[in-house]
Amino acid sequence: MKLLHLDSSILGQHSASRELGAAIVARWQRDVRGIEVTYRDLAANPLPHLSGGSLAQANADEAATAAAVMDEFLSADVIVVGAPMYNFGIPSQLKAWIDRVAVAGKTFRYTADGPQGLAGGKQVIVAATYGGKHPVESGRNFVEPYLGQVFAFLGIDDVEFVSADGLSVSPEQRVTSISAARARIDVALPLAA
Repeated sequence: MKLLHLDSSILGQHSASRELGAAIVARWQRDVRGIEVTYRDLAANPLPHLSGGSLAQANADEAATAAAVMDEFLSADVIVVGAPMYNFGIPSQLKAWIDRVAVAGKTFRYTADGPQGLAGGKQVIVAATYGGKHPVESGRNFVEPYLGQVFAFLGIDDVEFVSADGLSVSPEQRVTSISAARARIDVALPLAA
């Protein structure tokens, strides 16, 4: 079994999404024998944003990186995504990764009946973190609906969110939210076998 671990926070060791993502990966390593982990830090080593040159594969190095990113995604059985909220959405570094894996003919196709995802059979777990209180039903949280839609479009219907919110409200709230998320990871997070 292969697990792809992505981090997108720009906060390094101070990042709650990195902390929770690492805890999710550790749980998989503890409970699933023989799991192989590939790690990509999208903030430390950002992918170029999609451009006309990207689509034309005008730069050989960029094209090779895009092919490697696609291979990592397609070969993964499980994908763990660290996704902090920046200005109500995902970091641009994570969007650049999505643009490299959402490719017609590889991970989805258009049919007479509408789009069809080609990357099914994977499990995605998103460590979503929020400085404020942004429940999905508030209409201010575009992280979870967007990522759920993207992965569903690619054919992945097994998407779990481990969220911690209110992290900037107070130090006590940060501890409470991260502790609750870690408890869910340790006890209630479903693992595919």
